[in-house]
Amino acid sequence: MAEQELDSMSLSELRLLSAFLAMETTDSLLCLARECGGGKLTGKVQSFIWDHCLTKAVGKGYESYSKKFVKKLITEIESNHGNVLDELYEQYASYMISFKGDNPVKENERVCKCISFLFPDCFKLSICPKSRKLVVPLQCSLNMLEGDTGCSVWPSSLFLSELILSYPHIFSGKSCFEVGSGVGLVGICLAHVKASKVILSDGDLSTLANMKLNLEKNRLNTETNLPEPSIENQNVVSSSHGHFIPCHQVKCIHLPWESTSEKELQNFMPEIILGADVIYDPSCLPHLVKVLAILLNKKQSYIENREGSIPNSFPGDGKVNDAHDLDASSFHAQRINTSEVKGIINDAVDLVSRADPVAYIASVIRNADTFDRFLALADQADLRIKDLTSTLRPFDLLPYMKSYDRSSIRLFTVT
Repeated sequence: MAEQELDSMSLSELRLLSAFLAMETTDSLLCLARECGGGKLTGKVQSFIWDHCLTKAVGKGYESYSKKFVKKLITEIESNHGNVLDELYEQYASYMISFKGDNPVKENERVCKCISFLFPDCFKLSICPKSRKLVVPLQCSLNMLEGDTGCSVWPSSLFLSELILSYPHIFSGKSCFEVGSGVGLVGICLAHVKASKVILSDGDLSTLANMKLNLEKNRLNTETNLPEPSIENQNVVSSSHGHFIPCHQVKCIHLPWESTSEKELQNFMPEIILGADVIYDPSCLPHLVKVLAILLNKKQSYIENREGSIPNSFPGDGKVNDAHDLDASSFHAQRINTSEVKGIINDAVDLVSRADPVAYIASVIRNADTFDRFLALADQADLRIKDLTSTLRPFDLLPYMKSYDRSSIRLFTVT
C-alpha cells in the first residue's frame, strides 16, 4: 500500500486495517468499524473494508478469517435494517463456493498475520518510518500449545517489542540475547533499532524453523546452528502494507535450558538478555535461572560462584526479601501519556549507562506460587530482581489490538 494512501487514512481507519491484518476477533473488528462510522456501519465504512481489507490481504488463513468477518458484518448490518454493500454479498457468496461448506482453518494449522506498530505523532525518534507504521508479518499457529508454546504470539512478546521500539537507545548498539524467542518478534524489533548483535534461542526445533522463516519474511539474514531445514514457502502478506525491517544479521540457536552447558553459554556473554513469558513451568525454573545466572555473570564461573550446580528442588516456604512488593495484586499498569514521557526517558537513560549485563523479563503472573518459586531460586543464585512495570512504560503502539491486555503484564530487570 502506497504511503500516500496510508497518509490519507484517518486514525480510526488505520486501526481497523491493522486489526484486520493482525487477525483480531470479529467482535473487535466490528467495534473498530463502528468507530470509523461514528457508531454506525455506514456505506463508507463498508467500502473501506472492501477496498482496503478484503481485496488487499493475501496470505495463508486470511480467506477463512475474512469469511467469518464478512458473515458477521452482514448479519450486524441487516439486524439494524441497514443497506449492505453488494460487493460484500458477492464476496461472501464466493467464500461459500470456495469452502464448499464450513471448512475453517484447523486449530493446528499455521497462518500468516501482520503485527502493525503505530507510532504516535509525539514519537520523533529516527527509527519511526515515514508512514508512522511498522508492519511485521509473522507465520504463527492458532494453537497456543503448538511448538511447546513457541509458535503463537504471546502478550509479553508484544510488550517487549513495544518496549524496544519505545526506548531504542537502550538496545541500539548492544549485544542482545533472547531466551525462548518463539515466533521471533522481539528479535525483529531488536534488529530494527540496530542492536549490534541479535541472538535468538529456543529449545524446540519446530519453533526454531518457524522463527527462521519469520526472520526471512522480514528481510533479515539469519545464521543458525542447525542443518538447513526444508520449509515450505508459504504465502506472505504483501509488503506494500507497510514499512519493513532493513537487512540485518540475526543468529538463531537451539538452546534447551536443561541440557545447555556453562561453556556453551559463555561463548555469548551478551550485554542485554530478554525473555517474554518464560516464567510459567515450575519444572523449567531451575534451568531458566541457571541460564540467566551464567549469562549475567561475567566475572567468574557460575558453578564456582554457587559451589555446585543449581538445586533441582524448590526451597520451602521461605520468600525472597521484599517478594511481597512483587505481588501481582498490587500491580495496576497505566497507559503512557505524553506529559510523562520526559521523566520515563530519564529513567531509561540510567539503564543505558549500565556497565554490567541486565535481563529484561516481561511476564504475566498466572500462578503466584510459580512466581514465588522463581523469586526464591533467583535469590539462591544471587540474582537481584527489580520491578520496573511502573517505571519504564512503553508507548501504546498497538492501540487497535483489543485482545492484548497490557495491564496484566509486568516488567522486571534481573542483574
